[in-house]
Amino acid sequence: MSKSHLTRRGLIKTGAATGAALATPTLFTGAAWAQEQGFANAPTGDTVTLGFNVPQTGPYADEGADELRAFELAVEHLNGEGDGGMLQTFSSDALQGNGINGKRVEYVTGDTQTKSDAARASARSMIEKDGAIMISGGSSSGVAVAVQGLCQDAGIIFMAGLTHSNDTTGKDRKANGFRHFFNAYQSAAAMGPVLERLYGTDRKAYHLTADYTWGWTTQESMQAATEAMGWETVNNVLTPLAATDFSSYITPVLQSGADVLFLNHYGGNMVNSLTNAVQFGLKEAQANGKQFEIVVPLYSELMARGAGQNIAGIPGSQNWDWKLENQLGERYKGTNAFVQSFGEKFGFPPSQAAHTCYVQTLLYADAVARAGSFNPCAVVEALEGFEFDGMGNGPTLYRAEDHQCFKDVVVTRGKENPENEFDLVEIVEVTPTEAVTYEPDHPMFAGGDLGECNPGA
Repeated sequence: MSKSHLTRRGLIKTGAATGAALATPTLFTGAAWAQEQGFANAPTGDTVTLGFNVPQTGPYADEGADELRAFELAVEHLNGEGDGGMLQTFSSDALQGNGINGKRVEYVTGDTQTKSDAARASARSMIEKDGAIMISGGSSSGVAVAVQGLCQDAGIIFMAGLTHSNDTTGKDRKANGFRHFFNAYQSAAAMGPVLERLYGTDRKAYHLTADYTWGWTTQESMQAATEAMGWETVNNVLTPLAATDFSSYITPVLQSGADVLFLNHYGGNMVNSLTNAVQFGLKEAQANGKQFEIVVPLYSELMARGAGQNIAGIPGSQNWDWKLENQLGERYKGTNAFVQSFGEKFGFPPSQAAHTCYVQTLLYADAVARAGSFNPCAVVEALEGFEFDGMGNGPTLYRAEDHQCFKDVVVTRGKENPENEFDLVEIVEVTPTEAVTYEPDHPMFAGGDLGECNPGA
């Protein structure tokens, strides 16, 4: 692995995010897509079906459960039920609460099992048997890459759920696929300056890494960012996604010469590996004359609840946090509207997984409405280069070149003295969009080709 793709120059100094002017939403109604042509699963009645494919079993099942809650809420709001949530704050006014283009929204669900083959099978069933015109969901980048490829071949839009691997909008990008969630490079670009400030420039890092596309690109990104500021990488050990006990992986860490452990794990894997690390005394250990530190590059309030007190003091990054608008103001409008809707329905705050799935559903519906068509190529045209606000992340761009969203990144740390089980994470700072933006041909994203939109039938 090359020592560093993220140069020190590339890690732009963090600070207060700046506002950005939003482009006027483009309306295609009556233009190129007014005359509908054949495309996959074109809705013919007074309803339209969406497919929500989430991990209902497996190590990411908790994330999947929260995603399903968000999808259910999004459908309610699209159909004019409830309080409307982020439809009230969204910068686009194309959605009127009367479904999508006047068709009432229905949905079907599938279980990815956090396995690519199972995810493709459930997505295929929803497309072929249920007539789903859009697929969303997933909490594994391996699943996202697999399902995105299936949707490209089938002529269906894929609005990725929680997927953080660089590859999703890098080497595995597809014209029919779109990602709202941030990626591993962006986590590293945001966290690098924070880790330098917290722990200095003379550190030795040991990585435990989930053995699939997300773990690989997260480890690569964090290694590049930390080596750029002077850290040494001592070792990188791959762990199976199906692992539940990480004791045997933790044991060698203190004998390695490292003084920082990166847990490139997510969901139940992260809860278990962090618990094992704390049980083995790593939080209280000394190494190289320094306090031993643990870093989890990506985690959420939902995972923090699973980890409990073990998360205290652990730095990480998030796509979004339910406290953003209260703590940082109007720039993150939409956050409180979503939290209120979700909280009233389910009794607790939403996770970042719930947020990104809710937003993706609204963004798809809005693109259809602005295009005046369900044709997937019309949707692609409406989403490419789309700038929007009011969805909780501040001004956001869906970049045309790779279908990746660019927005601020939240850097967090586990609270030492949390007030309740839903407030275990504190926002350390928010890194502005320009500090986590990269060129489409950046080496970590090279080799990908969107290709052409596929309308299917």
